[in-house]
Amino acid sequence: MVPVFTLKNKVRMPALGMGTFPLNGIELSELVVQALQMGYELFDTSAAYGNESSLGQGLLLSRKPRSSFFLTSKVCNRDQYENRVEEALDQTLKQLRTDYLDLYLIHWPVPGLFQKTWLTLVEMQKQGKVRAIGVANFHPHHLEELARISDVVPAVDQVELHPLLSQQPLREYCRERGIQLEAYSPVARMHEKLILHPGWEALKKRYGKTVPQLILRWDFQHEVIAIPKASSPARLRENLDIFDFELSEEDMAVIDGMNCNFRVRYDPDHCDMTKL
Repeated sequence: MVPVFTLKNKVRMPALGMGTFPLNGIELSELVVQALQMGYELFDTSAAYGNESSLGQGLLLSRKPRSSFFLTSKVCNRDQYENRVEEALDQTLKQLRTDYLDLYLIHWPVPGLFQKTWLTLVEMQKQGKVRAIGVANFHPHHLEELARISDVVPAVDQVELHPLLSQQPLREYCRERGIQLEAYSPVARMHEKLILHPGWEALKKRYGKTVPQLILRWDFQHEVIAIPKASSPARLRENLDIFDFELSEEDMAVIDGMNCNFRVRYDPDHCDMTKL
């Protein structure tokens, strides 16, 4: 059984889940059914991925009760620009075939717009359409901006985070404020700079685990939720098999030491939001 972390508003969120980008269609639906059978409960998507309907179909085919899984989606940039955040959530709920989301995030901090979007999410949470609200790709200065306009603190900040981009300053900032960090691309999309790092050889032999398993365990011990994408049942099982061992403090430090602030995705301070 996957352990859970308790969010600031007491909502319980699984410590490991299934990322769904860029999966779609029957491939995604079938994998979701298999993931639920293996014990997955957390599924992450976004309106921007175009796969909410396929995820919803898989959840429906599984015949699992709604209370048995945790659904996260995100309001995309287009809907922020077009000022249709409430309509976007209604469409997401329809695509996912559910009456509520467990977690709804602002996908990117669109300059000049994310503040208003946050206030809208606060209202939608009061309406009961979402159990928890949060953000994605927010730096501390974006979170500070939200603190200036609202007393509601994001429950989650979902960011690119892996050993080459350990996000230690952000981790410390969020820990002090009770914001749960969540890692997307936790294995850096299997980038060779990470996967072939020489620091893994001794760790693989010591623990009898793969590099992705070591990384996901590192996330868990740092109290970071991870949502790796898996495109096969074998990889789904591998990602889930991380709760039968514990990394030593020394080995956690070895992995921490791999950080070089290397990104495989976009820095929200240096990208064109209109293209995301």
